[in-house]
Amino acid sequence: MNRATLNYIIDLGLFISFLCVAITGILKMPRLVQNLGLSYKSIPFNVVTPLHDISGVVMTLLVLVHLVLHWHWILHTTKSFFKK
Repeated sequence: MNRATLNYIIDLGLFISFLCVAITGILKMPRLVQNLGLSYKSIPFNVVTPLHDISGVVMTLLVLVHLVLHWHWILHTTKSFFKK
């Protein structure tokens, strides 16, 4: 697998896990749920909460992998930023 394909897969995974965390996080906000006209009885928290937690862990791991893969670019960009 080449580097571009790996970056694409990692970034796609980050996007999907972010969407899961964001949507389930919004569903867990009591005030927002009420404003949308929903009730907590209509939201399956036995599914939403584990999905939120697992997506958060997956997103954290993918961010760490993303940072490792781009570490040289981060160092180079940081050094060039402070040289100016």
